[in-house]
Amino acid sequence: MSLSRRRMLGLTALQAAAALGLTTVSTRGASAAERPYVPAVVIGSGYGAATTALRLGSAGVPTLMLEMGRLWDTAGADGKIFPDMIQPDHRSMWFRTRTEAPLASILWLDLVNRDIKPYAGVLDRMHFDEMDVYVGRGVGGGSLVNGGMAVTPERDYFEEILPRVDAEQMYRRYFPLANRMLGVNSVDRDWFEQCDSYGYARLSRAHADRAGFGTTFVPNVYDFDYLQREEAGEVPKSALGSEVIYGNNYGKRSLDKSYIPAAIGTGNVTLQTLTRVRSFRQEADGTYVLTTERIDELGEVRGVGEVACKHLFLGAGSLGSTELLLRARETGALPELSGELGEQWGPNGNVMLGRANHPWDTTGLVQSGMPALGIDNRADPVNPVFAEIAPVPAGIETWASLYLAITRTRERGRIEYDAATDSARLRWQESQGQPGIDQAKAVFDLINRANGTSYRHDLFGDTRAFENRFTYHPLGGNVLGRVTDDFGRVRGYSNLYVTDGSLIPGSTGVNPFVTITALAERNIERVLAEDF
Repeated sequence: MSLSRRRMLGLTALQAAAALGLTTVSTRGASAAERPYVPAVVIGSGYGAATTALRLGSAGVPTLMLEMGRLWDTAGADGKIFPDMIQPDHRSMWFRTRTEAPLASILWLDLVNRDIKPYAGVLDRMHFDEMDVYVGRGVGGGSLVNGGMAVTPERDYFEEILPRVDAEQMYRRYFPLANRMLGVNSVDRDWFEQCDSYGYARLSRAHADRAGFGTTFVPNVYDFDYLQREEAGEVPKSALGSEVIYGNNYGKRSLDKSYIPAAIGTGNVTLQTLTRVRSFRQEADGTYVLTTERIDELGEVRGVGEVACKHLFLGAGSLGSTELLLRARETGALPELSGELGEQWGPNGNVMLGRANHPWDTTGLVQSGMPALGIDNRADPVNPVFAEIAPVPAGIETWASLYLAITRTRERGRIEYDAATDSARLRWQESQGQPGIDQAKAVFDLINRANGTSYRHDLFGDTRAFENRFTYHPLGGNVLGRVTDDFGRVRGYSNLYVTDGSLIPGSTGVNPFVTITALAERNIERVLAEDF
C-alpha cells in the first residue's frame, strides 16, 4: 500500500474518532484496552515518536502510541478547532486559569493574556525555578504550536554536536527524507517581495542589511500556496488570522496531517489519547510494563491501568522521557541506567527580543504568523546567531520588530528527579543564559546603531530587553552515545529506546524539529534491521 493511501486511511480514522468522541484511534478492530500486551509501545506523538510509529507500523509491527493530550480534530462553538492569539479561550493552555504567552505585555499593559477555564489545552508552559519550557499537548506534540520553520542545521555544527553520527548519510538521505515527509515547502520569492503578509519581514531585512547582516529564506511546513490564497481572500484565514502558538486551523502541515495518519493507515498502529504514562518497569522475562492514567478533558482521572510490551520507545520529549527514565532509576525499577542520565540539557540558546521602529517604519496590520525569513550570522565564530524574524500578529500597528534569536553557547543544565514530588526538576540558572544574550546583543546593537533604533523594553512584563527565561526548544537529558548507544538504544537494558530531542546535547543552532525527525528516521531504520 502506498504511503499516500495509508495517510488517507489514517486521516479517515482520525476524523471518525473525533466525530465519535473516541480516545482510541485505529484502523484495526480491537482497541488498546482489549489487548494489554503489544509488541511495541511508543510514548508521545511528537516528531521522534510519530516517525518511529510510522516506521514500526510500515514494518508490520503492532504498535500502541500513547499521547497525554487530546486529538485536536473537533471544532468548538466558534466553528474552529483552535483559538487565535488575540482572543484565546480554554483550548489554548494545558489546565491553566490564565494564558501564558511569550509576550507578556505591550507598552507595559496586560493586553496579551486572558483568564480562561482549566482544560486540556494545546500549549503547556512548564515552570521551573529559573527556566520555563513550552511544550505542545495533543496528537502531534510541538508541531501543533510552533512556527513551522523547517531548518536543516549547518553541517559543521551538526558534526560538532553529534560527532558519532555519520553526517554524510544524514545530509544525503535522512534530512531530505524528513523534509519530504514533513511536507516542507518554500515561499514564492516574487510573491514575498510584494505581499502584505511579510511586510514586517522585509522591514527587518532592510534594517539588517544596513548593518551588514545577511538574511536567508527559511522553508516551512505551512502551505505557502494556501497563504497566498489567504491574502487574496479566497480561503479562511489561519496564518493571517493570528493563529500560531495555540494551534493552526487550516494551512499548517503538523504531524497529525503527515506522519501520524500515515502510521495509523498502516493498520498496525493504534493511537490512544488522554493517557499519561506514570512509570514503567521491566519484568524478569524482559517485558516492559507501563502504568498509565486515563484522564478526561477537564483533568479528572478516569482510570489507572497497565500495558505490557517487548519494545518500548520513549518519545515524550526532553523533559518527559528524561523524567520517566530518572524515576525508573531512582525508584529502583531500572537501577542500571546511566549515571549521565539528565545531563547536557539546554534551551537551544533561545533569546527573544524586540526592536522599536521609527514611526514611518510600519510593520503592518496583516502579518503572517508563519515566519519565512531569518537573520543569518551563523558563520561568525564569535557571535554565531540565527534569528527568526518573528511576527507580532496583534491586528494593530505596534511598530515592533520581534525576533527569536537562536544562539550557540556551551552552557548546559541538568534534569534531576525529586522524590518528594515524584517529578523531574530542571537545574538551570538564569545567569547561564547570559552568553546567549551577549551574542544576540552584539548583533542587534549593530542593527540598532545602523538604523537609529532602540530595543523595546515593554514586551516581557518588566523592563528587560532580552527574554531568556523560557524556551520552545528543550534538548538533551538522554544524549546519544552516552545515555544511549549511537542509535538511541538505552544502555543497560534491551529493547528500550529514546527517540526525541533528549538525544541532542542542548543545541542545534537552528529550530530543531527537522534534526529530531531525521535522527529518528536514521535510528529506527537501524533498530528495525537489527532488533526485530
